[in-house]
Amino acid sequence: MVISNEQLELVNGRIKALIAANNFYGKRLKEAGVESVASAEDFYKLPFSEKADLRDAYPLGLMTAPEEEIVRIHSSSGTTGKPVIIPYTAKDVDDWAIQFARCYEVAGITNKDRIQITPGYGLWTAGIGFQAGCEKLGAMAVPLGPGNTDKQIQMMIDMQSTVLCATSSYALLLAEEIEKRGLRDQIKLKKGVIGSERWGDAMRKSINDKLGIELFDIYGLTEIYGPGIGINCPGGEGMHYWDDFIYIEIIDPKTGENLPDGEWGEIVITTLVKEGAPLIRFRTHDLSRIIPGTCPCCGRKYPRIDKIQGRTDDMMKIKGVNVFPSQIEEVLKLFPEVTSEYQIRISHLDGRDTMRIYVETNGSVDFLDLAGKIAEKVKSRIGFTPLDKVVEKGVLPRSEKKTKRVIDERYD
Repeated sequence: MVISNEQLELVNGRIKALIAANNFYGKRLKEAGVESVASAEDFYKLPFSEKADLRDAYPLGLMTAPEEEIVRIHSSSGTTGKPVIIPYTAKDVDDWAIQFARCYEVAGITNKDRIQITPGYGLWTAGIGFQAGCEKLGAMAVPLGPGNTDKQIQMMIDMQSTVLCATSSYALLLAEEIEKRGLRDQIKLKKGVIGSERWGDAMRKSINDKLGIELFDIYGLTEIYGPGIGINCPGGEGMHYWDDFIYIEIIDPKTGENLPDGEWGEIVITTLVKEGAPLIRFRTHDLSRIIPGTCPCCGRKYPRIDKIQGRTDDMMKIKGVNVFPSQIEEVLKLFPEVTSEYQIRISHLDGRDTMRIYVETNGSVDFLDLAGKIAEKVKSRIGFTPLDKVVEKGVLPRSEKKTKRVIDERYD
């Protein structure tokens, strides 16, 4: 997607604001002698911004609008380094709600729905984003926040919630509990809006089988408003995103060069109208591609990105081999005997790296035989044999937030 003249005009407005604020990116633009961009070529020469830049700006170094116009801050959910603080103006908050309401509308959710919101509230953008979009749509919010599964299920029954908003991990936990308690006939859920973590086809099928609901992927990150900047349409491939609020390009993560539509690479986002903390060419480290053409399912003109396939920083280096969790997921999909849950543990024993893969079985099988078959397939995919262990369904931990799939014990 080549940046349009209308989008360039909006970028120039953000460039002017950044230079006036003299924050890290404004200084970077001054040093480069950039006051505006006149063409797509000019835009693609602008420097990238990174999460490290945002951390270095802690606490309020990203603030671009006057402080009296800032009505809220949010912080990224990362656990390493300084937190990233993102200031929002009242317009930013409203713009975010508009985008989120669009997501609900694309999913076929209306003001007659009752939306149960389980992601966290507070500095994290999730819960409050789901709620703001719900209220902008005019639907009924049931804002429980995370945890307390007994109460979640009771309210789901009593309030007859029709939409569940959750991480995929918590949606699976709730689905398993509802199935275990034999309550599915009392549950009125029709749709699930799932975000915050990448999830595979096996987990999607497991949630769908247990709850019988239509599931939607929602995309977003705290640095760029929060969840709600994109969602898939019913039956649609990939996720529509709102190109009147953000511009997305795909780059080669190694060279930084732009890639043509259809090729896989790293998502880079520019906010077009954000006031509190606009970002230009922000490297997300999420891996996807732009899907060319108009959506054949819904006909919407909004462009699409494919499902997130992972992150550039998900990569594990084991025995000199680069391994991504998505590669392991692709292998596990070949085995209908296992559930969607898995865990990878990496250790350094006797002078060498060791990778152990734990998977759950969903039936009565020979655990040892299945472990051997999985290990053999993984070896053919990544080049070395892991230690594979099959366990009973329910043994691996479930999470009310995000599930930690990879545990690297080499540096403990």
